[in-house]
Amino acid sequence: TPFHELNFDLPAPSQDTVTHLPQGGSTYPEPVLNLLHTRGMLLSPAAERLRYILGEDDDMPTPTLFTEMDTLQQDGDELEWKESARWVKFEEKVEEGGERWSKPHVSTLSLHSLFELRTCIQTGTVLLDLEGYSLPQIVDEIIEQQVDEGMLSPDLREKISFVLLRKHRHQTKKPIHRSLADMGKASGGGNPLHFLSNCLYVLCCFTGHAQSRSMNDISDTPSTDQLRNKFMKKIPRDAEASNVLVGEVDFLDKPFVAFVRLAQATTLGGLTEVPVPTRFLFILLGPTGKAKSYNQIGRAIATLMVDDLFSDVAYKARDREDLIAGIDEFLDEVIVLPPGEWDPKIRIEPPKKVTSADKRLDSSLAEDEEIIYGRFCGGLFLDIKRKIPWLLSDFYEGFHIQSISAVLFIYLGCITNAITFGGLLGDATDNYQGVMESFLGTALSGTVFCLFSGQPLIILSSTGPILIFEKLLFEFSKNNGIDYMELRLWIGIHSCLQCFLLVATDASYIIKYMTRFTEEGFSSLISFIFISDAIKKMMGSFKYYPINTDFKPDYVTAYKCECLAPDPSESILGLDWSQLSKKECVKYGGSLVGNTCKYVPDLALMSFILFFGTYSMTVSLKKFKFSRYFPTKLRKLISDFSIFMAIMTFVGLDRLIGLKTPKLIVPTEFKPTRPDRGWIVLPFGKNPWWVYLASFVPALLVTILIFMDQQISAVIVNRKENKLRKGCGYHLDLFWVGVLMAACSFLGLPWYVAATVISIAHIDSLKMESESSAPGEQPQFLGVREQRLTGILVFVLTGVSIFLAPVLQFIPMPVLYGVFLYMGVASLSGIQFWERIKLYMMPSKYQPDFPFLRHVPLRRVHLFTLVQIICLAVLWVLKSTVLAILFPVMILGLLVVRKMLDMVFSQHDLAWIDDILPGKDKKKEKKKKKGDKDDTKKKDKKKGRADDSEDEVINVRFYCHQLAGLEKNNSC
Repeated sequence: TPFHELNFDLPAPSQDTVTHLPQGGSTYPEPVLNLLHTRGMLLSPAAERLRYILGEDDDMPTPTLFTEMDTLQQDGDELEWKESARWVKFEEKVEEGGERWSKPHVSTLSLHSLFELRTCIQTGTVLLDLEGYSLPQIVDEIIEQQVDEGMLSPDLREKISFVLLRKHRHQTKKPIHRSLADMGKASGGGNPLHFLSNCLYVLCCFTGHAQSRSMNDISDTPSTDQLRNKFMKKIPRDAEASNVLVGEVDFLDKPFVAFVRLAQATTLGGLTEVPVPTRFLFILLGPTGKAKSYNQIGRAIATLMVDDLFSDVAYKARDREDLIAGIDEFLDEVIVLPPGEWDPKIRIEPPKKVTSADKRLDSSLAEDEEIIYGRFCGGLFLDIKRKIPWLLSDFYEGFHIQSISAVLFIYLGCITNAITFGGLLGDATDNYQGVMESFLGTALSGTVFCLFSGQPLIILSSTGPILIFEKLLFEFSKNNGIDYMELRLWIGIHSCLQCFLLVATDASYIIKYMTRFTEEGFSSLISFIFISDAIKKMMGSFKYYPINTDFKPDYVTAYKCECLAPDPSESILGLDWSQLSKKECVKYGGSLVGNTCKYVPDLALMSFILFFGTYSMTVSLKKFKFSRYFPTKLRKLISDFSIFMAIMTFVGLDRLIGLKTPKLIVPTEFKPTRPDRGWIVLPFGKNPWWVYLASFVPALLVTILIFMDQQISAVIVNRKENKLRKGCGYHLDLFWVGVLMAACSFLGLPWYVAATVISIAHIDSLKMESESSAPGEQPQFLGVREQRLTGILVFVLTGVSIFLAPVLQFIPMPVLYGVFLYMGVASLSGIQFWERIKLYMMPSKYQPDFPFLRHVPLRRVHLFTLVQIICLAVLWVLKSTVLAILFPVMILGLLVVRKMLDMVFSQHDLAWIDDILPGKDKKKEKKKKKGDKDDTKKKDKKKGRADDSEDEVINVRFYCHQLAGLEKNNSC
């Protein structure tokens, strides 16, 4: 193909230093062009043309295209079209044997075939929006067009028509044993005519007189094989077909090329393997001797038709030039693999994640309109307004089998946490609050929060800092003669009012300054706490049930266990019976006597098997959905119920062996843990009046603790990686946490706040992936099943757990420790901080291709990671002491450290490793720019652009170029 035909050259600049952009007609001064070049915004002529085309009719979604390529084959004297390849997203090729499809793979095209395709579109017939209802009529229209344009001799009309209307043979022919099986199924259905026809068909197959069932003449209805095709499950319901027909004939001396887009997708009988209406046709017939070249051109157009960008162009093209622009843009993005440096015979595996051609704007979680409303309680009203439209869907979207596995998983985590925290709280407060209060408080707070909160995916739980605060408060009350429960009530009331004040003043704006640095530090700390607690509890079993390392089961005499002869008066074979081992004693018919003869099991070892087995089986089954075995739905079902299956497996193993491992202990009676207290705490009568006012000070500390804990957990849950579509509700969440603070204080129940690790586990158990995907395409993450039902069921089950004690008492505690370990480890996945820590131990050549490693020097990455490690270590040390009560101040300290990093790292480096902190005067600058643009527009309208300064003209045209498209600059 002549290179000058590709139209890649740009016009030369004029003498007045103003360059005309192609296809547009507008001019740009040199400074603007330099700016566009710098920012990579100066597009090629093809890109400018496509930008204008694709900007129209955006409301009309482009259907998925199924593309099939048929090649012309000769069987004796008969011609037929044989299916050779197909595309939904990736290429599948008919293997040489002709009996199976290849594995889906990325199409590898020769650059020469793309240039030849461009020439074909440029010189061949292009019919857009053709009114076609059958293949013969469409073929007649194409031939008539070529004859009228002098591209085809009239005497070749009948020959071309004859070739194009030959039968099509698809890859749906079944082996003879499959036909016999189908015949048997048909006979069972009670249809004798169908049975006889199948018998006749099989007989013809044996005698060689039958053609493939799919070799149908072109008709208006799909064939039976088409309707039975299981491949239809891989194609979306609204899909349309693109048919590519290529072949060589002996009566042509130059190629016959046609590209057709039908006005309406039409089912053209047996033309396509599956009953999908055809929208596009590409026909290439040429002289003999170039079959390989024709085949490559067919593969090129088929690959283009399934490309997201080109398929949009094909649907919206107005003329031949638009199609050529689409090919040029495709060529502009093609990457060439040099010959000799890779093996063309190797098929490239489809990528795990395919980037879409659509340019989607990332929306920040902490946008101004979501966090700050600008008036009293504005943020709260905005949250309520945002959540009301989703209220009904928050319930019916929970009716899914995936929700069952999520409920079981989170329920076990919640009751384990409630029992653990309740036991520690009972020890710290002399049973004023215990396991029963922990169960009741968890059920009440969690249910109310999931019903009315702004983000129902958040799971409420008790935290370590609150436990330390309760312990210190109880000791203070005991030492100073103050009633603990009444003092705690007033602290809860003050804290509730302070939360209301934070909500009313939109104080949640502070989360704008919680970047990845703060989020990762907080979530990593909580994850490590879960992991360490699970391991500590497991190691405690080894202390409670020590392993007897001196026990020698084969030599029982060392443990005062004697072997007696069958007849003590006789000495058999002169043996010393007292020195025999157990095996020898039993072998010679002796009997063992002594209390230590029985084997004592190692409960610690059995507990470790249950603990590590639950964790490892959960991890293995969770990854099973990426396995190659079993159908997709079964693999996904096993993955969703991985935790439940692991728990039930090792509970069954424990019951089968029958050892007395430590079991879950659940309260069996509904009454307070301490007999001398009731369910209602009275606010007056036991403490001096000044206590009611002085409790404001400790309440302030509790409020800061709850605010920071709640909002950081909410930021982690609402992060954009989770693709939540129903929005956040920071103000509404904090409002209900404050209400529950007061309610739990009156009932003498523990205080609750968002639990980071359990909330992350809740989201992970509700993640959705695409089910109907193209062959070879990996399931794509679609988002999270956002609803309120799973949380409500979890906390309702927690409340009724006291009635489930006969069942729950069979669950070994080591199994639940394994669940805790899994929660902690799973919450670390996807954290960039953890990935950067692992880089310390990797040589550079083995490091993953992370985006930040491409733009930030490795030493700067290590320095940033080291700062995070030091901060995490300081938090870990402080949380292990009494200073853990100052936990919210520590989190605020992370914000200060992050602000100081602006003086150490450049904004470029921080943009890749972390997030850029919002500027103080960002909104003012935004308003100022908006005002300047409005003033400029007014001046333009009154006086015209001749009176404006050069800078204003550049500014207006620059934004016009960005927003309106090049060809609309005049109206702009």
